[in-house]
Amino acid sequence: MKFPDPLIRGKLVRRYKRFLSDIQLDGAQDPIVAHCANSGSMMGLADPGSEVWLSPARNPKRKLAFTWELIRVGQTLVGVNPALANKIGEEAILAGRIAPLAGYEKITREVRYGERSRIDLLLEDPAKGRAYVEIKSVTLRRSPENTPEKTAEFPDAVTARGAKHLRELTDVAAAGHRAVMLYVIQRGDCDGFRIADDIDPEYAAGLDAARRAGVETYCYRTRVTKHGIDISDRLSMSV
Repeated sequence: MKFPDPLIRGKLVRRYKRFLSDIQLDGAQDPIVAHCANSGSMMGLADPGSEVWLSPARNPKRKLAFTWELIRVGQTLVGVNPALANKIGEEAILAGRIAPLAGYEKITREVRYGERSRIDLLLEDPAKGRAYVEIKSVTLRRSPENTPEKTAEFPDAVTARGAKHLRELTDVAAAGHRAVMLYVIQRGDCDGFRIADDIDPEYAAGLDAARRAGVETYCYRTRVTKHGIDISDRLSMSV
């Protein structure tokens, strides 16, 4: 997934009201307000003074002219825009880089299913049947950079919506279709993945029940640069 326009560097002043951030652009006199698409806690990803990268809005009529895309944590760039995870995952599936989901004839986005929901990706094939794929963006790593433990975690806040998606995927599996939870880790400094059950025990319990019911789970690390974010390799998931 390549950014369509060159990103613009700045320093984070603050993140507030969930969807807003003040950014001091390089060479600018006053901070600008940028859209923050991340509704989570952004634990460890909102320290004032951090280097950040913004994308310019292509629509001149948009209220906010920039979107916050990346932050540098130590030596690592982390993608903070969860909306990009779907595109990263879709491109990787089409390129055959997510082996368990390769070989489907057709991919459709945002198909209605479940309780007034839309599945992120519906994969269809005459021989393979259907695979319903829900994608989650992962950004949390609580262990310090220079420590042996390098584990990504999800979620970084309580997610009732995420728990609902697990129930719906369980119903899909019960109906005889493939149901898949794909975790896209938007950082490259992790070598494992786990569910943050201390942050959201309901989600952890829901995922355990979903897996026992046949829902498949996969997690993939990415390469993050100021030019784009691409799937690199699959990581193990701690149960």
